Amino acid sequence: MAIGSLNEIVFDSSNPEALARFWQALIGGEVEVEGDDWAALDGDADGFYIVFQRVSERKSAKNRLRLNVDVDDLESATDDAELLGARKIGGTDDHGNGTFQVMADPDGNEFCLLAT
Repeated sequence: MAIGSLNEIVFDSSNPEALARFWQALIGGEVEVEGDDWAALDGDADGFYIVFQRVSERKSAKNRLRLNVDVDDLESATDDAELLGARKIGGTDDHGNGTFQVMADPDGNEFCLLAT
């Protein structure tokens, strides 16, 4: 038996609204902003949110968690993500169920673009 349910994933950020807008352009949704320290990308029908909160320190190590974003065309999606401010980390890799590209968002948080 579970003791709870997932409500949101929270990213630390130097600029919460800008990072929420980056993710909005990448995966869609609506951005909610509360002051300079908090922004959220609205979730699915169950109320799942991605939240961005201001912190003073910069990211200094590899993420232990990342989001995977399904795309139809990996090369085109990679180019589009870079135009939004993402950067590639390494080259593409084939994991048997598809090909992926590790990326970093404007605050350095890793995510993968995945074409199956």
